[in-house]
Amino acid sequence: MFPETLWTEDLILRPIALGDTGAIFDEYAQDPEVTRYLTWAPHTSVRETEDYISRCMASETSRTYTLLGRRDRQLRGALTIRRDVPGRIGFGYVLSRRSWNQGLMSEALTEVVAWSMKQRDVWRVGATCDVDNVASARVMEKAGLLREGLLKRWMVHPNVEDTPRDCWIFARAR
Repeated sequence: MFPETLWTEDLILRPIALGDTGAIFDEYAQDPEVTRYLTWAPHTSVRETEDYISRCMASETSRTYTLLGRRDRQLRGALTIRRDVPGRIGFGYVLSRRSWNQGLMSEALTEVVAWSMKQRDVWRVGATCDVDNVASARVMEKAGLLREGLLKRWMVHPNVEDTPRDCWIFARAR
């Protein structure tokens, strides 16, 4: 249903584990700038990050991968693949601030899109992002997804405001 591990030129994507708790908390989970457009508030404790990882590991409809630098094995971020609707794959991602502007998430997402489109039972892969999240929109475009349209008042990003915000929808279909 999900790949065990994915490799790119610069990254290893492997399933998230409780052993990642400290690095995830330190690298991005507590950073308000990194979590700005996410659907959860910055974590205030390592315990909160541990609970998040436990929920990720228990999910039957998604798998969250830790992004590690292939050469240094340092944590760079995370990417979740969701298969909660037949025929479709969705995803979400987060990248540590020190890893911004290096093309790493575009590289990871390109690999995930390629894997997704090889699945015989998948017809569509895609995600949304806040209209103001220019970096995320660019990542999806670089990964070969098309901007299909605007979803008005689609998703709450609590670190921006507490009401639903407009989001771009990106996808690739076969």
